[in-house]
Amino acid sequence: MQLFLEAIDAINPSTQADNGAERLIHGRGGLLPECEHLCLDWFAPVLLLTSFKALEDKAVAQLQQRLAARFAALQLPLNLVYQYRAGGQTHTELLAGEIPEPHIVSERGRKFHVHLLRGQNHGLFLDMSNGRQWVAEQAKYKKVLNLFAYTCGFSVAALSGGADEVVNIDMAKGALSTGKQNHMLNDLGAGARFLGHDIFKSWGKLRKLGPYDLLIADPPSNQKGSFVATKDYVRLLRHLPELLNDGADVLLCLNAPELSRAFLMEQVAEAVPQLSFIEQIANPAAFADVDADRALKVLHYRYHAAEVSA
Repeated sequence: MQLFLEAIDAINPSTQADNGAERLIHGRGGLLPECEHLCLDWFAPVLLLTSFKALEDKAVAQLQQRLAARFAALQLPLNLVYQYRAGGQTHTELLAGEIPEPHIVSERGRKFHVHLLRGQNHGLFLDMSNGRQWVAEQAKYKKVLNLFAYTCGFSVAALSGGADEVVNIDMAKGALSTGKQNHMLNDLGAGARFLGHDIFKSWGKLRKLGPYDLLIADPPSNQKGSFVATKDYVRLLRHLPELLNDGADVLLCLNAPELSRAFLMEQVAEAVPQLSFIEQIANPAAFADVDADRALKVLHYRYHAAEVSA
């Protein structure tokens, strides 16, 4: 843990109004040996310390003291949440300071509700920051389909970038409710639809609302009852041709350390040969990993409708 403690001494969280959500230390990336279970995130004005195994009280106290010293040096108040995930259980507690209510953070000027004391997911996936920015830059005048929309970060990005319309679908209606609030936060009162349905039972509905010029698929990697990448990604891909305009852009995401980029590319080649690979969207520098295949994979494809034979 010593390298993580030393890394704390160098953190400098952004207090700028347009950038208040970022990863500060990415132990999971393996660049800090013996610290792979630890991460530190900034959801201004709150620090989130996450451990993927239970820590002894002494270790938690040591981390808290080091963070308190660093924030004192930065002349910032310390608001600290600690979460550990072990044995399928999640424990979260506020160790210092307080959390604003509502808790709103900004990313490149776009605002989002977050909730650090509820569950494992906090309302905004920080490693997808570049993906959201890419969507904002590509979405102008386009009709967008946002699959597995969660709290609709991609939708906010698309509409702020000038999209004509975004259809958001996710079976988690609570997350979609937060997504609606995120749109209101950003004065995006029109242009978005929110469908609280199981995607695999909604292809007919999605076809009627399409076709689409930009499709985003950012599914959970292994969520029983929702999506398991090893068997469900190919099922998803097979439906894309019925949803897309010729020349449509497709953003396919995979966040499963055990599944490589090659896995996803092979699935695409098998299921939708009309998709041509364009590029991989780089992850934020803060998420550097000793093995790129373990990290988040965000792949940009373009759809070319099969020519109709004479």
